[in-house]
Amino acid sequence: MTHSNPSIGFISLGCPKATVDSERILTQLRAEGYSIQPADHAVDLVIINTCGFIDAAVTESLEVIGAALDEHDRVIVTGCLGARAELVRQQFPEVLAITGPHALAEVMAAVHAHVPAPHDALTSLVPAPSVRLTPQHYAYLKISEGCDHRCSFCIIPSLRGDLVSRGIGELLDEAARLVDSGVREILVIAQDTSAYGMDVRQRTDIWRGRALRTDVTTLARELGALPAWIRLHYVYPHPHVDTLIPLMAEGLILPYLDVPLQHGSERVLRAMKRPAASEQVLQRLERWRVDCPQLVLRSTFIVGFPGETEAEFAELLAFLQAAQLDRVGCFPYSAVAGAAANALPDPVPEAVKLERLERLMTLQAEISRAKLAARVGQRLTVLVDAVEEDAIIARSTGDAPEIDGEVIIPGEWEIEVGDFIEVEIIDSDDHDLWAVPVDEET
Repeated sequence: MTHSNPSIGFISLGCPKATVDSERILTQLRAEGYSIQPADHAVDLVIINTCGFIDAAVTESLEVIGAALDEHDRVIVTGCLGARAELVRQQFPEVLAITGPHALAEVMAAVHAHVPAPHDALTSLVPAPSVRLTPQHYAYLKISEGCDHRCSFCIIPSLRGDLVSRGIGELLDEAARLVDSGVREILVIAQDTSAYGMDVRQRTDIWRGRALRTDVTTLARELGALPAWIRLHYVYPHPHVDTLIPLMAEGLILPYLDVPLQHGSERVLRAMKRPAASEQVLQRLERWRVDCPQLVLRSTFIVGFPGETEAEFAELLAFLQAAQLDRVGCFPYSAVAGAAANALPDPVPEAVKLERLERLMTLQAEISRAKLAARVGQRLTVLVDAVEEDAIIARSTGDAPEIDGEVIIPGEWEIEVGDFIEVEIIDSDDHDLWAVPVDEET
């Protein structure tokens, strides 16, 4: 006798940290026998993992909730916007349940209350494979939850709590399983990756008979023993980040650092409650490049922070020119509900924010264009992300998926997604590179 299992639609919004939370919920749903379907299908219940970091994300999350309720009677809301349950409940009182982020147990309890799990004495004994929302060849490894910083523009601690690091052995086991499943690149993420282990005072744990210190450098060194690219994201510029650079120079982990610097004016940085030492930062970047010449640096900045003057914005542009970063993201300040910075005087008009954003990104495009042009003629190892009819889309060690550039290989080739290949760079623009496989070069 056959029967259909209850079906769950799932919508995942937000950052890679939220993606990992979604993957854990989906894995548990599948393990309990639920059928996972697209949210626009006829399903028994819809779960929405929301984002609530900036106003645009809040708006998107609320719109998605409303659209889901137009089509379905049963909707559960989780994620960062769920931490502001009163806002969701005020607009959508018919939502079945609301939880904050990183709330697997609470989400599953809500699912069970409205759509009981199917019971199968045989299949329930077999562990379900993990569900991933990324392509098969790369995956995120979230090493901690929460954040101990109190940046005045950010509400993450109120949404996700203080820093809680995962055990180093647990992480290494998970990474090994990912590689065994075919993952070729592991992207290490957290709210503050370099703070890993600080909450437990870098305690020593035993893993496979070895004593390992719970800190980001030890973790990176151990991950580097795996046959996969290891890429670090969201690296707050703690002093001990310097110890990661030799691992990059040795080739254990990718020579890539995603360091959110936020501004170049020391007064603005103090108002942000960020490290206010721009000159020292520039000196560190220079030392890192001396120790690891192939290092690629990515950073993010905020323009239009309350009180930012034209002179302070000029300081930011001068800092950017001096830093010569490879990749930059920039955002106009968003007055997120609950952020301490909203109480600061002299808010910057929206038109001025957008004008400064355009000026900064124009400068960075010039920097990026020159840096990428310098790669023409170089040979690089790239990881294939997609095989299209007339081109291969790949990435170098200096390109993270979705946020950085691509290496485009024109033509048709017998290459598969997830392959590592060696190419020679033949052209560039301000974002991407073009290449040919080395074996095909004439």
